[in-house]
Amino acid sequence: MPFISAKTDFGFKKIFGSPQSKDILISFLNAMLYDAQPTIEDLEIIDPYAAPSVTGLKDTYLDVKAKITGNKTVIIEMQVINVEAFTKRVVYNAAKTYATQLRPREGYSKLNPLIALTITDFILFENTEKFLTHFVFKELEENFEYYNREIELVFVELPKFNKELEQVENLIQSWIYFIKNAPLFDEIPEKFASMPEIQTAFSIASRTNLTLKELEELEKREMFFEDQRGAVIKGMQEGRQEGLIEGQTALILRLLRRRTGEIPPETKTRIRQLSLEQLEDLGEILLDFTSQEDLIAWLESVSG
Repeated sequence: MPFISAKTDFGFKKIFGSPQSKDILISFLNAMLYDAQPTIEDLEIIDPYAAPSVTGLKDTYLDVKAKITGNKTVIIEMQVINVEAFTKRVVYNAAKTYATQLRPREGYSKLNPLIALTITDFILFENTEKFLTHFVFKELEENFEYYNREIELVFVELPKFNKELEQVENLIQSWIYFIKNAPLFDEIPEKFASMPEIQTAFSIASRTNLTLKELEELEKREMFFEDQRGAVIKGMQEGRQEGLIEGQTALILRLLRRRTGEIPPETKTRIRQLSLEQLEDLGEILLDFTSQEDLIAWLESVSG
């Protein structure tokens, strides 16, 4: 039976936020945040199966939250669809989580650094081929860092990682390969035999280890994300169609104005209601018009 995908909120939480996931998450975060160095020695997974929202945030969701070595907090989000204002949501999410550390009447010295790790199943930064990017506050001209790295933003863009299994070379690439390709396998690849944390991740991700209730939840989430992805694609197609119609309409109105003079508002409205095919027909025939009466007659013939 194949493995579940880490690309849904359910799958990601199951693999990285389960009670037995501590060593897995340590390995994964050391790879993503610290170039696979053993910087994180211990961590605490915080409320992995609580409602997937942060108190006080609107439409903001986290998949896993952990307290790591150095008293830092890491929030991890898997994002499958590039929704509107997503980059703003990432910053808002991080800033709000950082600020809500303080209880009433506590001083700012109680604030601890926060790292927001975001994994996307779409390309976010077109200006770099790197699949792993790390942002901190820096002085604009001299490039020195702000104090203590209070907030860091780390991004993993899965589509930019295109290595085949035999090309995977290190722990960083192994984890990204696992997240991107786990559902393609029915058994753990021998390539990961020497990586116990990834072996454990595969074991947790096995559908045979899911309860009936978890399988039903997984199926619902997978269907939801497929529906969402389909809606986004349909919206893009409709947007392109609307853009073509808008551009064609503007061009035809300019040509008609040169040909027959200023177009009355009510006639403009009728032209804007034409389909793309009708606009193309009008674009071909308008060169035969000698007056606006010809235009009106054509519009009447179309509407009739």
